[in-house]
Amino acid sequence: MNREKVIIRTGVIGILANVFLAGFKAVIGFISGSIAVTMDAVNNLSDALSSVITIVSTKLAGKTPDKKHPYGYGRIEYLSAVTISVIVLYAGITSLVESVKKIIQPETPDYAPIALIIIGVAVAVKIVLGIYVRAAGEKVKSDSLVASGKDALLDAVISASTLVAAAVFIIWGVSLEAWLAAIISLVIIKSGIEMLRDSVSSILGERVEGELSRQIREIILTYPEVSGVYDLVLHNYGPETHIGSVHIELPESLNVRQLDILERDIYSKVYRETGVVLTGISVYSRVTDNRFSNQVYSDLRDIIGGDERVLQLHGFLVDEQKKQIYFDIIIDFGVNDRKQIFQDIVEKIQEKYPTYNICPTLDADASDF
Repeated sequence: MNREKVIIRTGVIGILANVFLAGFKAVIGFISGSIAVTMDAVNNLSDALSSVITIVSTKLAGKTPDKKHPYGYGRIEYLSAVTISVIVLYAGITSLVESVKKIIQPETPDYAPIALIIIGVAVAVKIVLGIYVRAAGEKVKSDSLVASGKDALLDAVISASTLVAAAVFIIWGVSLEAWLAAIISLVIIKSGIEMLRDSVSSILGERVEGELSRQIREIILTYPEVSGVYDLVLHNYGPETHIGSVHIELPESLNVRQLDILERDIYSKVYRETGVVLTGISVYSRVTDNRFSNQVYSDLRDIIGGDERVLQLHGFLVDEQKKQIYFDIIIDFGVNDRKQIFQDIVEKIQEKYPTYNICPTLDADASDF
């Protein structure tokens, strides 16, 4: 599957469909005097523009990495999703202003049968287009396509509501045009805000996708030397570019050469099977035959007890020569006093071993292990 070709083909289909619908709705809105239909036509044009932006951003995102951007241009796709969100939001605000004007100075619409038929066809086209575009976006992990697909399905609902308003006017003679247009505008604004929120969230950096993090962990654990996988951190440089690091727990008996070979093997296998580049593979030493170390670890486990707020304890090591105790713990992000819980654990282990220097790390709950 060529991701770029899928996105461009889907974008072109979206442009053609939306321009076709916008032309018909503009004519219908002008003939019937329907502000709702006219605003819907404007919305179709904004959808077509969104498809153009998606295509352009995909081409730019595919540029070869260079000295200034060594990790490529993949994040341009997230910026395009923000742009599309702003366009949708602007279209909603503009149509709301026009709708309010029509509420203050109402006009009587004229619904021709052909206009209603064409709107009905538009509803069907938008449903098919929305499902197709969203499915394509989810398949190739394109936020812009997913957003465009959702917007198309929303358009179908909006056009269907226009048909309802027309039926109300024909049967009871009550014009809901301006009010309907206002409701449509508010729905568009809400959709734009949600799309903008999701796009900004992607740019800020989101939690590692659970399925991906578990897949990487399972791959690394296929090596018999590895007894634990921790602290997976991935940085997203585009939908298809993940670069990160991970900690693995290994027996202290491994020499440097064995470790070098193991890390190279892990790097290659993870990249082949997931496309993720692990630029850093750090090591935790596993000690099992030291009685004092085992006792300290047992005491630390007792201090933590069954506290569900503490999600993980790892990276444990006792250096008896330097009199230092190392360990990492992960505390649930949902807890308000994470630092205080962490400090309490450190103080209790310090009381237990006052002659030792406690060297703890409060890790972030960054992946689903």
